[in-house]
Amino acid sequence: MNQLIIDDAVERVRAALEAGQIEDAIGYLNTLHPADRAETFADLEIEDQHELLPRLDAESTAEIFEELEDDDALAATRHLTSAQLADVLDEMDPDAAADLLGDLPPDQAASALAEMEEADDVRPLLAYEDDTAGGLMTPEFFALREGMTAQQAIAFLRSRDLDAETPYYLYVVDAQDRLVGVLGLRALITSLPETVVADVMQRAIRTVQAGTDQEEVANLMTKYSLLALPVVDADGKLAGVIRSSDIAHVIEEEATEDIHRLSNISSDGDLGPWSPVRTSVQRRLPWLYVNLFTAFLAAWVVSQFEATIAQLAVLAVFQSIVAGQGGNAGTQTLAIMVRGLAVGEIEIRDVGPALVREIGIGLLHGLAVGTAVGIGAYLWKGIPFLGVVIGLSMAGNMVAAGMAGTLVPLTLKSLKLDPALASSVLVTAVTDTVGFGLFLGLATAFLPLLKPV
Repeated sequence: MNQLIIDDAVERVRAALEAGQIEDAIGYLNTLHPADRAETFADLEIEDQHELLPRLDAESTAEIFEELEDDDALAATRHLTSAQLADVLDEMDPDAAADLLGDLPPDQAASALAEMEEADDVRPLLAYEDDTAGGLMTPEFFALREGMTAQQAIAFLRSRDLDAETPYYLYVVDAQDRLVGVLGLRALITSLPETVVADVMQRAIRTVQAGTDQEEVANLMTKYSLLALPVVDADGKLAGVIRSSDIAHVIEEEATEDIHRLSNISSDGDLGPWSPVRTSVQRRLPWLYVNLFTAFLAAWVVSQFEATIAQLAVLAVFQSIVAGQGGNAGTQTLAIMVRGLAVGEIEIRDVGPALVREIGIGLLHGLAVGTAVGIGAYLWKGIPFLGVVIGLSMAGNMVAAGMAGTLVPLTLKSLKLDPALASSVLVTAVTDTVGFGLFLGLATAFLPLLKPV
């Protein structure tokens, strides 16, 4: 549903509320897809939400809460009593309910949890961080016993309440609830009734433990096109299952986090174009100070060549070109490396081959771009050797950019830090200082040759 349709839905709900036709507003909302219903609800004024939410049934409210952004869902809980919130949490998937409870103030969370009927399904999940496999998994899954026959397994499934999100493969556990295999639904229903599950299941199965980071989980499920991923404890017992629908928002969240960090913006929480001014300043200003420090470092390098610039002012025109192109090249390498680390295409052990490759690419880029800039400088200023100085310094800075763009994220990764956290600041510092230093250093060394023809 595009924004124009959402806007129309908001107006229809608002008009119904203003006319006192609350049931009509609720009826219209219930005709929408849960995702569109949540977006429409989020776009309503706070007063309209306050009037509408307590009158929705628990199931409809649960569907809205599961689709809302975390901050919006947290704000919406203020419109509900503890009893109403408990009813809603009972209708939510256990993992979603645990996430919401974890965001609530401790007193409110404790009150709601105490009144929930399904608290036992949710309480164990509260022990896990939201961004781990344990925080993503649901304890609602179907597990077959390895000693079951195909006929018994099918009867077992028929007795359970299967829904649209039930995967088409089933997990198999032993008598101690240890995960021992996986069985496709097609293989099960095409087996002879007396066939034992252990004889047709696949024993090779990918698993994660509850503490596994959500980014690793997302990469694993994406790489192997998994509809679900089992979570096991230290003893190999099946603790829960992560479904593909649970991981979709993780991919978006991790991509947003990397974009923020590559742009030197704090990734704590959601920061968007309409975030509060105070929040935006608090999260962006610190990195501007870091950039200011690196800018002073580059300025100090330039200051060492004031005498050279005074003798040939044209150098000031071209020094920013050398540094800027190095920065662009470094950012290209950095983006490739950060993505490669994120999706598992490159590991710490690959630093040698990756470094040699990027140095070669940097040298080729430097020679190509440096030659073009050198010819342009000669045609513009009529100083033949100036083009040589620019070309050499450009080639050197491109090599430095390739080295920095490779080594910085890999070093941060080896130190157990997010490779996107401060990479762009450090790479820019390298390309600025090296670019200015190389260009002005070569110009100083060959100053007598830098004369117009």
